[in-house]
Amino acid sequence: MENDLQSQYDIVEACIAKLGVDVASTRGQKPGQWSLVKGSAKVWIDLWYIEREKRAYYQVMSPVMKLPEPANRLPFFQELLELNDKLFGVSFSIYNDWTWLKVIREVDGMDENEAFAMLTRVGNYADQYDDYLIGKYQGDAEAGASAPGPAPSGPNFF
Repeated sequence: MENDLQSQYDIVEACIAKLGVDVASTRGQKPGQWSLVKGSAKVWIDLWYIEREKRAYYQVMSPVMKLPEPANRLPFFQELLELNDKLFGVSFSIYNDWTWLKVIREVDGMDENEAFAMLTRVGNYADQYDDYLIGKYQGDAEAGASAPGPAPSGPNFF
């Protein structure tokens, strides 16, 4: 199925190029993976096929912060839900003790404009909220640098 995804890979890479970023520097270890940085936020793109569903998915996500200490979680979760209500087309989620900002959809019918909007929306919102949430709930605005994954690098910034 990988060859069938090439047209979708091309759409994603056109979006990355539109940001003025060197596409080759963003490619992950496997086909269908890209990594960028928007301000202080890491932004990951995945495009993959699920055989049992017979469909492919496009996902853009950003690791925002580790979950705060248990005493801070109730107000943190409430604020995430309130923020979700203000966000357009993306949402905060929790996975493996991390708070993520993400959007996911099937690739069928997706065009470059939609893929680009999803990418920039996640990047902009993640950069807007990561330092704020870390500062408020962990008391350390520098903690965003500890997000999982590769360290931010110059060529991948948009």
